[in-house]
Amino acid sequence: MNDLQIEQSAKLLPIVEVAKKLDIEDLEQYGKYKAKVSPLNDRKKYGKLILVTAISPTKFGEGKTTVSIGLADGLAKIGKNVCLALREPSLGPVFGIKGGAAGGGYAQVSPMLDINLHFTGDFHAITSANNLLASAIDNHLNHGNQLGIDPLKIIYKRCLDLNDRALRDIIVGLGGIKDGVIRRDGFTITAASEIMATLCLAENLEDLKQRLGSILIGYTFDDKPVFCRDLKVENAMTILLKEAMKPNLVQTLENNPAFVHGGPFANIAHGCNTIVATQTAMTLADYTVTEAGFGADLGAEKFLDIKCRKANIFPNAVVLVASIRALKYNSCMDIDFSKENIKALEKGSENLIRHIRNLRDVFGVKVVVALNKFTLDTDAEIKVVERIAKENGADFCVADVWAKGGDGAIELAKIVAKATENEIKPRFAYDVNDSIKDKINAICTKIYHAKDVAYSPQALDAIEKLEKNNLDKMPICIGKTQYSFTDDGTVLGAPSDYTFHIRDVYVRAGAGFIVAVAGQMMLMPGLAAKPNFEKMTITNDGKVDGVF
Repeated sequence: MNDLQIEQSAKLLPIVEVAKKLDIEDLEQYGKYKAKVSPLNDRKKYGKLILVTAISPTKFGEGKTTVSIGLADGLAKIGKNVCLALREPSLGPVFGIKGGAAGGGYAQVSPMLDINLHFTGDFHAITSANNLLASAIDNHLNHGNQLGIDPLKIIYKRCLDLNDRALRDIIVGLGGIKDGVIRRDGFTITAASEIMATLCLAENLEDLKQRLGSILIGYTFDDKPVFCRDLKVENAMTILLKEAMKPNLVQTLENNPAFVHGGPFANIAHGCNTIVATQTAMTLADYTVTEAGFGADLGAEKFLDIKCRKANIFPNAVVLVASIRALKYNSCMDIDFSKENIKALEKGSENLIRHIRNLRDVFGVKVVVALNKFTLDTDAEIKVVERIAKENGADFCVADVWAKGGDGAIELAKIVAKATENEIKPRFAYDVNDSIKDKINAICTKIYHAKDVAYSPQALDAIEKLEKNNLDKMPICIGKTQYSFTDDGTVLGAPSDYTFHIRDVYVRAGAGFIVAVAGQMMLMPGLAAKPNFEKMTITNDGKVDGVF
């Protein structure tokens, strides 16, 4: 059976029954199997936090979400009170190349179709709030521009939760004098928007409103910053987002609770689910399993350096997901990935070692390597990965969750639960009060292992402007390719002693971080020649297939 058939054959509980596992009584139901709950944050009752991350991703997929779900089910099977906290999928990848993102095989969150498509409307609310501010900017320009906003210095963009390359760079106001000021504009995908990042890092509605008001929209003719609050639109935006701030409760195929809430990309945003969902899960459960997008150099670094600082939390253990075929791919050897190849595996495992050491030495966290098992993996190859993990100070376990669900993660659950008993001593890659360049340099040298950082004139000018306007004392969010430690996605493995290039720098003042862009990162993806939507079908009685 495929993933959708497996999910549709599962026996789900009514969401009210799932909520009882966390002693939740106040539910706002969205049908029978999903609901919103009121956010909670009782710091006296926080349970253990487990972060799931991965080696550098490849075209094969490492199964990070699948392992996260399987681990939660495994923890439940050994008697632990557990809750998941995951991101919502974006419609762009669902209809583009990747397809759905709700796990796979017998380790899924459900209802899978709802989660991958409209769900509870959070992405629509974020899109509407984003575009309300965009329309307010153009309305202000049209009605006299009392703030003196320079149309050439507006940095805020519209958004849409679909892949549409034609909207990356547009001209608005072309209809005539009554249709607004002619200026250059563009769209980002909703998952890469500042509103998404802001909602995910807000701790309550008041915090959200203040953050929305702090969004930098552009500069005046005399180079003074202009913020969302100057247009008096932050209250209306908060009203649009008040329901989206509430975590969404669903369940795994084994009926364990999962909050699926927020969905920023990790290569151009911070790649973590909402703070309110994570804190709510930690308040209600003894163990919370969450994940951070892409490899540990992106998602985990941002989780630790951005989200953990904001929420005053820190993981008790980190699970690093790897697969044998992905490690072979990182060897850069021209091989048949379906056949045993110890030499390629050992060479490619340099990538695994780099991630283990970064997590261990920079952040001081306890690392458990979870090898996501595939049918072609051999015993000899598994032993190689186990040896390498243990030689570098990590625990190790095979996770067979796609085929077996929670049963395939029982041993992993035991190892991870034991790992969470370690004392937490939060450490970060840099001091947030350092200069912008010092913070960027720290990430690039400590995490990416570059020898130095080269800044374009555009990036240097942007840094100078942010420092001049006191917008520099924030964490750094690097926007770069997910496929490499470098800014070049073709450089695999564990490169060192190279120059990392920063093309541009801009602030997400509402979210509370500074973005440093490396390479040609796209904020609005395009569709492939054969998009995933071509495989999707629906029958006259509403049966859907091909989403994943």
